[in-house]
Amino acid sequence: MNIQVSRRRFLQLAGAGAAATSIAAFGYGEAEAEVAAHVRNFKLAKSTETRNTCTYCSVACGIIMYSRGDLTKGEQANIFHIEGDAEHPTNRGTLCPKGAALLDMVHSKTRTLYPQVRKPGSDKFERISWDEALDRITRLMKDDRDKNIIERNAAGVTVNRWTTTGFLAASATTNETAWETYKVVRSTGIVAFDNQARV
Repeated sequence: MNIQVSRRRFLQLAGAGAAATSIAAFGYGEAEAEVAAHVRNFKLAKSTETRNTCTYCSVACGIIMYSRGDLTKGEQANIFHIEGDAEHPTNRGTLCPKGAALLDMVHSKTRTLYPQVRKPGSDKFERISWDEALDRITRLMKDDRDKNIIERNAAGVTVNRWTTTGFLAASATTNETAWETYKVVRSTGIVAFDNQARV
């Protein structure tokens, strides 16, 4: 029997065969999957599983962080693995390259861990407590609003516009949190209100 195969068909079949053998060689076969599932239990043994939201863009992908260290014994928890949450409706276990590299951000030496302030005329930042930081933000906002609020427009209509301060909201939140943020910010009169999703 003589089978006629065009050059195009031959290349298609050869390419499909190469792709199939490559996929099997890269470990997508059943045997490799079973070994990976068996080893995974040892990798995550004695670890604490914590669900969270990815800190990068506005997509709000779900992540699972694995840490070791018993907090009840005064040990510090050390995150050693982060992966996508397969049960999360947004990403269903997948992560983008930035999300996949979250562990590097967690352990980065340049990561900000506490509030700091650089006082006028100073050339360095000084560490302050969270209470000091929140009190300072509140005081500065109140002073700026009292000084710059526009209560009425040229026609005498009450507008209560605060145009000298802006607010950037996070988008990796629930709809309820986003709505409350919107209501609080708008109630102060802030006009420049934007969301991380557009950045």
